[in-house]
Amino acid sequence: MKKIILGADLEVSAIGLGCMGFSHAYGAPTDTETAIESIHKAVEMGYDFFDTAEVYGTADDPHQNEMLVGEALKDVRDKAIIATKFGVKFDLNSPEINKPLIPDSRPETIRSSVDASLKRLGTDHIDLYYQHRADPNVPVEEVAGVMSELIKAGKITHWGLSDANEEQLRRAHKICPVTAIQNRYSMMARWHENLFPVLEELKIGFVAFSPLANGFLSGKYGKGTQFDRTLDYRSAMPQFTDKGVEQNSALLSLLNKIAAEKNATPSQISLAWMMCKKPYIVPIPGTRKTDRLRENAAAADIVLTSDEIAKIDRALDNMEMSPVFGGSKIIKE
Repeated sequence: MKKIILGADLEVSAIGLGCMGFSHAYGAPTDTETAIESIHKAVEMGYDFFDTAEVYGTADDPHQNEMLVGEALKDVRDKAIIATKFGVKFDLNSPEINKPLIPDSRPETIRSSVDASLKRLGTDHIDLYYQHRADPNVPVEEVAGVMSELIKAGKITHWGLSDANEEQLRRAHKICPVTAIQNRYSMMARWHENLFPVLEELKIGFVAFSPLANGFLSGKYGKGTQFDRTLDYRSAMPQFTDKGVEQNSALLSLLNKIAAEKNATPSQISLAWMMCKKPYIVPIPGTRKTDRLRENAAAADIVLTSDEIAKIDRALDNMEMSPVFGGSKIIKE
């Protein structure tokens, strides 16, 4: 797979693997052996960029995903780029399927979090360490100062912000250069496109999570699709309701039309659209299936011209769509 440079010098595969779904938010966790085998197959296909977080797990095993990723990559650690995140915990008392997030980026919390993540991942350094969400009680400059300390100590090599806005990004970057943001981005979630100019100005990469709108843009889900209401976040996402499927019919038709013209799949067109739009965008779709890993990887070879991208954007701008899941609520503890 071709490579992309994030920030000044972090080289990653053009498509990464979001590992959250093996353990969290998409139904019952995948059994460990199967999940490790999937990650090994991803490595064989050319993936070298793997995304996790300290909170991706279950109520019984809240750090499962980091341990899984560490175990899967231990024999190829020198070839893998591991990204993980700090700074939130779930409100486990909430009755909602999609638990609200409680931010905590106090310096002492970050220092204990990085040591715990290093241990779970079985590594001596983290390649890309994100603040998972902003903490209204801790200035981002203070967080950036701790990142600088961790870089000097060799515990991390690069850092970033997740779900960041321009103000946070500029303030952080002044203290310790930011390598990447990780924000939601897809054909249904384009509200962060206003960050493109500042990313280009500061030479910061954009890691796109949920690039397929939580899988909806694969075109594999129709009316009547049911999800586990206790373990699967999609059961509460508006794009997967029967009404949402109806509202998004024009979008799915557009994707199917372009896919047929390019001898590709809707998922591949959705990923190629963002990769061909900007050279610093790296999508990190998640999947548990080997055929989907292969399908997503092949999207890196699809070329859409600037005129084709502009035409798609105009269509998206003037198209009815359902609401789309925009992220977990942030609450104060």
